[in-house]
Amino acid sequence: MSIRVGIGLSSYPFEDGRGLVRFAALLEAAGVDSLWQTDRLVSREPFLEAISAMAVLAGATERLRFGMNAVVASFRDPLVLAKQCATIDYLSGGRLLPVFGIGADEAPEWRATGSDPGRRGARVDEMLALIQRLWSEENVSCAGEFFRYEQCTIAPRPVQQPLPCWIGGHSAAAIRRTARHGTGWLAGLRTAAQVAPIVARIKAELVVTGRTIDPDHYGAGFGFRFGSWDDPEAQRAARAPRIAPPGFEPRGYFAVGDADAILARCAEYVAAGISKFVLIPIARGQVDVTLQCRRLIDEVIPRVQALPEPLPEPSKH
Repeated sequence: MSIRVGIGLSSYPFEDGRGLVRFAALLEAAGVDSLWQTDRLVSREPFLEAISAMAVLAGATERLRFGMNAVVASFRDPLVLAKQCATIDYLSGGRLLPVFGIGADEAPEWRATGSDPGRRGARVDEMLALIQRLWSEENVSCAGEFFRYEQCTIAPRPVQQPLPCWIGGHSAAAIRRTARHGTGWLAGLRTAAQVAPIVARIKAELVVTGRTIDPDHYGAGFGFRFGSWDDPEAQRAARAPRIAPPGFEPRGYFAVGDADAILARCAEYVAAGISKFVLIPIARGQVDVTLQCRRLIDEVIPRVQALPEPLPEPSKH
């Protein structure tokens, strides 16, 4: 089991279109594992379209891996999404880390487009099965509830075989989806204490499906800030994200303080079974985001990678 840390962007903080490329170069030179882009299509704040951003990163970097946290599959077509992911993975030499979700009921895209979020879970389940087949099979035919394909194929296929298919979400349906389709799971707005039972439920559901997920393919993301809860940016984060679960406790989720405070939060998640991290700077603007990430790179990431790993699960045999 290897503990790795990536850095995520919740919105676009840079002053021009090349800011992402410069930021990716900084992370790559520092040896950061991965860069993640939040997926949001409708917003007054600047958000890049996640798939397009991955394509830029494929051409702008040589080693850095990159992913979308998480792409809302229910807003997209499965053939186009499968082709986009395959193309980006091929052009990057196998560095794409796709994570898929269904989107929240209250996501603004539904209202803005007059769409109905009902049945989106069943639609995404059908999409994921199709996408994974398109990534690996010569000809794909299906007659499902939502999609009908006849002798469909894509080329080139992904370099990674199988291409990762991480799942986001915390509901019972998301747990079943992870056990049926996922090669990993990435937590969202959940504390370490809330994550631990979800990991256990996924592992129990895997027994039912007869599948396996690598023990180090369980991830979590949370916001961090070097500073104080009195900082304006920390105060803004404490007012709870736009889409948060009932009873969300910002101070139990975000890590604000010094390097030890951020490391302690990581250690809580590692104890809960998490080994992959997407840490998102609580910051606004290019200068603040860059400063926060530089301190994370210098003061925290080397120490996270040295955290003790959880003890292996006892054998059931």
